[in-house]
Amino acid sequence: MRIATKLRENGARMKFNFRKISDEEFERMCRENPEVRFELNGKGEIVITKPHNGKDSIRNFLITGEFGKWSKEDKSGVGFASSTMFNLPNGAKRSPDLAWIKNERWEKLSDDEREKFPPLCPDFVIELRSLSDSIRNLQNKMTEYMENGAALGWLIDPLEKKFHVYRPNAEIEILDNPKQVSGEPLLKGFVLNVKKLW
Repeated sequence: MRIATKLRENGARMKFNFRKISDEEFERMCRENPEVRFELNGKGEIVITKPHNGKDSIRNFLITGEFGKWSKEDKSGVGFASSTMFNLPNGAKRSPDLAWIKNERWEKLSDDEREKFPPLCPDFVIELRSLSDSIRNLQNKMTEYMENGAALGWLIDPLEKKFHVYRPNAEIEILDNPKQVSGEPLLKGFVLNVKKLW
């Protein structure tokens, strides 16, 4: 199924009335349309999102660089870039801007599971809001991560200079224009320099 032509004709955000598709069909659709970023929410609805603009790409690169350096030294888990799709327990297929999984959880997956969309929710996720993103949609996505097993989630909103911290069974903590944010206790020793992102 080719989607790119329809997107060019109708704009980046479209609503499709698809029947519920299988995992294999969804993976094939992603492979056949590499220029389009797809996700699937818990209701089985396909979500098409715009790629990041220049500023957002720089922000994402900075976050990934800082986190990658920490992960390489810490060695307690595996980090993933924004192109990785995860098959969540509720059936959603999500691709966070950054994700991290503890080694013991990653190592329990078979080689076949690692070659496909990993069938689990990351322990840690980051979503970075861009100009085209609805804050409500991102908040719903973060709640979905928490409900599916994430231990920590950060929703970074450069537009409002706010940093939303999600933890299971806890109130969302919203930090107003913070200079840095710690990933403790899950991410021991990791501190993100948020000031660089504004």
